[in-house]
Amino acid sequence: MQGWLKPRKTAAPAPEKAGHGLPESVELQLLAGIRHGRRADFDTLYRLYHPRITRFLVHLLRDAELVDEVLDDTLMVVWQRATSFDGRSKLSTWIFGIAYRKAMKAVARFDSPLPDEDQDARTDPGPGPEQQFGLGQLRERLQQALGELSMDHRAVVELCYFQDMSHAEIAAVVGCPTETVKTRMFYARRRLRGLLADLGETE
Repeated sequence: MQGWLKPRKTAAPAPEKAGHGLPESVELQLLAGIRHGRRADFDTLYRLYHPRITRFLVHLLRDAELVDEVLDDTLMVVWQRATSFDGRSKLSTWIFGIAYRKAMKAVARFDSPLPDEDQDARTDPGPGPEQQFGLGQLRERLQQALGELSMDHRAVVELCYFQDMSHAEIAAVVGCPTETVKTRMFYARRRLRGLLADLGETE
């Protein structure tokens, strides 16, 4: 992460559920401040969206170094091109759209596939020791199953189930018609059901 992008310690901390608990109007006020070069407003917006964008990119790219690179690029665009947001979508949709496009461009530079193993070191700590083993196995199976999906299918699953976006919002992020999002979601769900079928049999 480029040093100047990191929030300064004097910046006001964001709520714990960053990016989910603030009204759109407040986020737009922050963006207005960024347009006027107010670093404190950028720091706050950074704290709001950093966890969400990181999670999205980790699930999408599964490569720690590439995640950091795309995260930097995304936040740089927010800082440098805040005036390009036209208000036709939610601010979150705009920011996730930037991240998605940057991720696709980054992947296009690689001749070989990205690694399949889960490299998410940014998840919250698990529950107590008595539950960690079972939940850890379940999480690992889910991540493995998601890794079997195409990048397009992983994107719609992540945005729908982990970012609580509607089909219309997802369509705006990934740049395709809403019906295409629905089709991708259908095939992603069917593929996941097949990959995780044995879990249902053990219940």
